[in-house]
Amino acid sequence: MLEKITIVVGFDHRESIAYHTFCHSILEKSSTPVQFIPLVQSSLKNYTEEHNDGSNSFIYSRFLTPYLCNFSGWAIYADGDMVCEADITELFNLRDESKAVQVVKHSYTTKKNTKYLGNINENYPRKNWSSLILWNCSHLSNKILTPDFVSKSNGAYLHRFSWLDDNLIGELPIEWNWLAIEYPINTKSKIIHYTLGTPCFRDYKFTEMAEYWHATYKRMNQVLDTIK
Repeated sequence: MLEKITIVVGFDHRESIAYHTFCHSILEKSSTPVQFIPLVQSSLKNYTEEHNDGSNSFIYSRFLTPYLCNFSGWAIYADGDMVCEADITELFNLRDESKAVQVVKHSYTTKKNTKYLGNINENYPRKNWSSLILWNCSHLSNKILTPDFVSKSNGAYLHRFSWLDDNLIGELPIEWNWLAIEYPINTKSKIIHYTLGTPCFRDYKFTEMAEYWHATYKRMNQVLDTIK
């Protein structure tokens, strides 16, 4: 069977261009066929969003990734406010069958109290761990993540992976979820995460490492430049 990589990506209508730019950055460099599943609220027929907090529309639906993959195989979840600068196959090849999830285990205090669209940017344990997840969808511990369970679970419980024993949370190299602005400029980043605001927003158009996003966006739209 041909190996392919399933990538579930957060989608918010307020920054849909971020989703498309991120997907394009993956397609440019992937040496393995990929299939994308956008987390669009209206398409999640069996899921009712009962949370009333969060800065985007996919803040909780990301935990449906194993369910959307029929609790089978492996998948990558990623926020849409990213750009990939490496072959996503490299990330997929870091799979560890002994783990239920693998994440970059950030430990930092944010530099900004607010982020895009005026959203409050709070500090909390395991902040941004869930923004990029290598999911072992087949792992028995993840079978609890049904639409009903996710919709009724507390946000802190989900984002801290509290349904798992800590030894089931594997660690990924930090280059796979490099936080622009929050971290120093890193030319060797594999995935740049614009967690404070994607450069598609005016206030973040010229922030640190924004040039990587703009370069991808330009390449994605280069055919339009030829139309007279």
